[in-house]
Amino acid sequence: MPASALMNVMIGAARKAGRSLARDFGEVEQLQVSVKGPGNFVSAADHKAEEIIYRELAKARPGYSFLMEERGEVVGDDRSHRWIVDPLDGTTNFLHGVPLFAISIGLEREGQLVAGLIYNPISDELFAAEKGKGAFLNDRRRLRVAARKNLSDALVTTGIPHIGRPGHVAFTREIKEVIKYVAGVRRTGSAALDLAWVAAGRFDAYWERGIKPWDMAAGIVLVREAGGTVSDLAGGTAMFDKSEVLATNSTLHKEFLPLLAAAPAGA
Repeated sequence: MPASALMNVMIGAARKAGRSLARDFGEVEQLQVSVKGPGNFVSAADHKAEEIIYRELAKARPGYSFLMEERGEVVGDDRSHRWIVDPLDGTTNFLHGVPLFAISIGLEREGQLVAGLIYNPISDELFAAEKGKGAFLNDRRRLRVAARKNLSDALVTTGIPHIGRPGHVAFTREIKEVIKYVAGVRRTGSAALDLAWVAAGRFDAYWERGIKPWDMAAGIVLVREAGGTVSDLAGGTAMFDKSEVLATNSTLHKEFLPLLAAAPAGA
């Protein structure tokens, strides 16, 4: 499906930033790394990619607002549109030479998510979706969530709280409950790719607590446009407010929610 003018803007920004990340990934040992928090590193590559994306999007759509991982909130003249950007989701993977990371760009219009793009510059896989137009991989293959109906056949993915983050007890309870019923559990280290891979049918479900809007905005659009269901962990729509998400197909969604409810939250 030919990309719209809006999506071409997003693709152009992502590919330009992706070329920068790919160059730095090839010299990962040489990066200047600063510590942003325990187990949560931010690199010179991260800042550089964000600057490229900010500059490209601001030039193409002057006045749009931004919410970015490093830069934070930038309020533009046009408050009805907001870009939600993670320039490098999977920073720890990147810094360890693991080629599972992505650029994530989402767009809100009047508070509703209307477009999303997730791009892994190493695999050159670009997942893109616009509201009402479907989800696609590299503009060629239409994406659909997997059609599996039984948890026992499902391959699911999640995020694990690392050092310095809360939720270890809650996660332990959840994983103990989930592994009783599913075929397998994976952890990629990139929320954006987890969501993109649910949209592509590679994973059957993804859940995580303690994530930010820029981790999931683009992926929410992708999963929805691929025919999937996205909610908070109680089945509602407060993903951003609660910093949590569950994405899967509609059948497994109904089966998965009770598993998480059976594992009450803890410290």
